[in-house]
Amino acid sequence: MPAEDTCAGAGSGFVHHACLYGTDAEFLAMAVPFVEAGLAAGEPVLAATTPANIDLLRDALGKRAGALDTAETAYFGRRPVERVSAFLRYHDHRARPGRRMRMIAEPVWGGKSARQVAEWKRMESGLNVLLAGLPVWMICPYDTRTVPPDVAEAACATHPARLDGERLIPCAAYADPAAYAAGVRLPRAPAPAGAARTGPTASLADVRRFARERAVAGGLSGERLALAVLAVCEAAGYLLAAGEARVARVALRAWEEPGVLAYELVRVRGDAVGEGAVFAGFRPPGESAGAEDGLWLARSLSESLDVQARGPLTRLTLRVAGPRDAERFPPPRPFP
Repeated sequence: MPAEDTCAGAGSGFVHHACLYGTDAEFLAMAVPFVEAGLAAGEPVLAATTPANIDLLRDALGKRAGALDTAETAYFGRRPVERVSAFLRYHDHRARPGRRMRMIAEPVWGGKSARQVAEWKRMESGLNVLLAGLPVWMICPYDTRTVPPDVAEAACATHPARLDGERLIPCAAYADPAAYAAGVRLPRAPAPAGAARTGPTASLADVRRFARERAVAGGLSGERLALAVLAVCEAAGYLLAAGEARVARVALRAWEEPGVLAYELVRVRGDAVGEGAVFAGFRPPGESAGAEDGLWLARSLSESLDVQARGPLTRLTLRVAGPRDAERFPPPRPFP
C-alpha cells in the first residue's frame, strides 16, 4: 500500500503509527516515502529523530531536504509534558488551513530510568487522546537495535497500527489508552512509616505551609524552594477543584528519596476524577482558563507526577528535585 494512501479515510483527526526498524535501510523505507508524499502535497513535515537518522534522511531527499523541518529528538522535550507541548507548539506554528501535517517523532529510550520508561510508555499511549482531533499524521520509529524488548513490544500496544516500509499493519495488541496507562505502574518505593503528614484539609494555605516546611527540611532554598511549593499547591488546587469543592479534602504526606523530595496528595472526599485523569495536565493552558491548567504547571515544575484514580480516591504523587551537592556542601578552598 503506498504511503500516501495509508492515511486515506482517516479523516482530519490524529493518526498515530509506529515503525519498528532494525537497519538504516528499514528506517529510510518508511521515512523517505512518508516525507516525500507530504512535501509533494504541500504539508508541513517534521522529522524529530536522531542526528544519524536526520543525516540519512537529508542525504536521501537531496535538494528537497531544505523543505523538511528537523529536530534532534533528545532535545525535543526532555520529559513527557515537555514533549506534548513541543508537538503542540509545532502544530500551532506550522498549521495551514485545510492541510494536515506529518511528524516523524522518535522517542529516546536509552539511558532512561525504569520510572522514566514507564512514563514515556504512558505518554505514547496518551498521545492518542491528547492530540485527538488535530490534523496530524505521526509516525513513531523504534530502533530495535537499541530499544529494550519490552519497549518494542509496548509500541504495538500504544499505536493502532505500524508501518513496515510503506505497508500498514494493524496492531492487534493496541489497547485503550486510559486502560493501558492504568496498567503501567510507575516504580516507586512506599512512603516510609515516618513520613510527615497533614490534613485532610481544604485550605491551600495549609497545603502551602506544609509543602514549604518539608522543602526547607529537605534542604531547598531560594527559587528552588519557591518552585517546589508552587508545584505542590497547584497539584492540590487541581484535586480540590476537580470535584465538589464543598466536600473535597486533601491529605498530604512528604518524604525524602535520593535526589528528590516526594509529596503524596490524596483527595479523600468528593467524586473520583476518573481513569482518564492519568493524562490530565499534559496540554499547556489555552486562551480560557481550565481546571487542568494548574496541573500542567505542577507537571512542568516536577521531576515526575503520577495521577491515579480508583473508586472514590484520587492519589497524586509528585517528586521535585532535591538540593544539589553544591548546595549542601561549601565549595573547596582555592589553592593559595
